[in-house]
Amino acid sequence: MSRLPISHAKRLLSRFKPYLRWVILGGTLFFLASALRSHWTEVTALRVDASGWAILTTALGVTLLAHIWSGWVWSWILRDLNQPATGTWGVLVYLKTNIAKYLPGNVWHLYGRIVAAKNVGFPATSATLSVLLEPLLMAAAALSIALLGLRSHHWLLQGLSLLAILTVIHPRFLNPLLGVASRLKGKSQAVTAAENTSGAISTSNRLQIKHYPLRPLLGELLFVVLRGSGFVLTVLVLAPLQLAQLPMILSTFAFAWMLGLIIPGAPGGIGVFEATAITLLNGQLSAAVILGSVTLYRLISTLAEAGGAGLAWLDDRSSHTQSRRSNPPVKKR
Repeated sequence: MSRLPISHAKRLLSRFKPYLRWVILGGTLFFLASALRSHWTEVTALRVDASGWAILTTALGVTLLAHIWSGWVWSWILRDLNQPATGTWGVLVYLKTNIAKYLPGNVWHLYGRIVAAKNVGFPATSATLSVLLEPLLMAAAALSIALLGLRSHHWLLQGLSLLAILTVIHPRFLNPLLGVASRLKGKSQAVTAAENTSGAISTSNRLQIKHYPLRPLLGELLFVVLRGSGFVLTVLVLAPLQLAQLPMILSTFAFAWMLGLIIPGAPGGIGVFEATAITLLNGQLSAAVILGSVTLYRLISTLAEAGGAGLAWLDDRSSHTQSRRSNPPVKKR
């Protein structure tokens, strides 16, 4: 008898889960639209001069470098799982698949990496574990940087969350919990899609990690610093900054970006990152500068991801062309 309410609650949750994503996305976009309307005059008064465009170009380059580095770190995760992934291969696959995170569901970039790893002969279990570990390591890195701000009203929660993640990714705790972790943020959808494609992915209890992923964690720390540097440069275009403000802005970016990473219903963190940054930076910078900065940075981030995907595609095309030239097809007589 006691199981009936539980099963009924599960059915209700599964029924309303697709709508929850749209509620989150709609709510954050409504918040952003309201803030933009309230400060429209101040935002339109902002101007970017020639030096500002140069700084924005630098921010674009730094953000693209961050994505390149993140692909390299992903190859480290695979190597920690005893797979011979090269850094160059990891970067190219990462850049080609990363843009797919903006598709509905926010899992297709993960699915693409699983399929790409499987296509070169890596076990699907290791590929799946790599895409499960990556966001956990990113979240831990972002929380570490967020603690730089030491905001008295939520630093304890951030510290406890960081401690929990650092504990969870320890093999002693992670291996038994991989089945639960695979369902976080809809990751099981990517696993199911790969299973339907290949039939090669086993149950999650076969996924194992042998040692603490310290090197990838440090790599993700640098990734978040690079992303945050791109945001700081974007803010600098619209307002002069004091050296003492940099830790606060960097920590705010890290926390807002982390929420965009983990909250479902926001492909690419759209809306969640912007709403969080606006809320946390309120009182630290003018409303116009905050709104202008998050808008410009979203544009820069998207351009960097699209540019990275384009560069990876061009590299693939160039490689195929060179391969055809070195191994020309045999002509029929």
